[in-house]
Amino acid sequence: MKSFYLTDAGKVRDHNEDSVIIVKNQKNEYLMAVADGMGGHSAGEIASSIAISYLGKHFNETFLNLNKVEAVNWIRDSVSEINTLIFQYEKEHPESKGMGTTLVLAILTKDYILFGNIGDSSGFVMKEERLHKVTYDHTLVNLLVSAGELTKEEAKDHPKKNVLMKALGANDPIEVDIFDCDMDISEILLCSDGLTNMLDKEQIERVLMGETDIEDTVIKLIRKANNRGGTDNISVAYLILEEEGER
Repeated sequence: MKSFYLTDAGKVRDHNEDSVIIVKNQKNEYLMAVADGMGGHSAGEIASSIAISYLGKHFNETFLNLNKVEAVNWIRDSVSEINTLIFQYEKEHPESKGMGTTLVLAILTKDYILFGNIGDSSGFVMKEERLHKVTYDHTLVNLLVSAGELTKEEAKDHPKKNVLMKALGANDPIEVDIFDCDMDISEILLCSDGLTNMLDKEQIERVLMGETDIEDTVIKLIRKANNRGGTDNISVAYLILEEEGER
């Protein structure tokens, strides 16, 4: 098992509102998470930090030998608590009004793989050398595509493609989408939309299929996104399930 994560401000934004983590607990179970914050006066940075800090600490302290049903409840309870913490911070700091964050996470144990998602940060898996998107973006254009009012091609360059329908700190109560993933995969990739707005799935797949080591692969993804404009913060969390030399 190999893992690496990195976040970058991009070429346009003057500060980074993303937060990212990969953590392994005492039982060699993994949590990966990416949060893309929003809001002025650095409030987005605070919202994403609240989410990631809580998840990392809570995972190490409470996630031990949970079965799949318990893990699903753990994700739901964690997301609800993060939402409460963000609203509480906003109440105590009026200047942060409007703060919020997306969240995508993955939990890997020897028995199951679960994804959780709110917003438009993405979760992917590699299976049989093909990259597959697991999560569903909670955006206005995705809703319009689902309703048949937009095609996928029209959605790509739609002026409102980044309008979120759901985010932590924006909806109360909040419902997280949870996906039960096939165990027969080789890699997990989580990222903020700073990557997926610059690179399509096929371009990401080609980088992942390269012969570079895991750190260089992540750096290359971020560099490519920046070379294509880097219009947003870019965060990547990447995990390879095979042992070294098996890739």
